Amino acid sequence: MRLNEIDFEGQQPPIDGYGPGGFRVAEVWHEGDLLMLPSGASRFSGLSAEGLAPVLAAHGDLDVLLIGMGAEIAPLAPDLRAPLEAVGIGVEIMSTPSACRTYNVLLAEDRRVAVVALAV
Repeated sequence: MRLNEIDFEGQQPPIDGYGPGGFRVAEVWHEGDLLMLPSGASRFSGLSAEGLAPVLAAHGDLDVLLIGMGAEIAPLAPDLRAPLEAVGIGVEIMSTPSACRTYNVLLAEDRRVAVVALAV
C-alpha cells in the first residue's frame, strides 16, 4: 500500500485531537465547543439560531455542515435545520468523535465543509 502525506497548507486546518472539554486545532487548544469554518476556528456559542448565524453567513463557501452532538447522537431541531438547508448547506448529525474524523477526511478530499463540534 502506498501512503501519501496530506498537506493542508493554504486551506482550513484539520482537527488534530479532542479530549475532555475541548479540541486541538493547528497545535492550539480550544476550550469548549468548536466551530470550524473556511475562515478558521472559533468557539461555538451553542445550538441556536444565533450560534449558527456564522455558518449561514458562510453559506457560499460551504456544501455540508457536520454537527457533532457530543458523545451521543441527538436530533437537530427542525427550526435550526431548515434555514441551513434553505441556503443549500447539507446537514449531517453524528457524535463528536465521528464528526471530527469525517471533517478531516472531507478536508483531505478538498470538500467545502464546516463542523460544529460539541465538547465531550
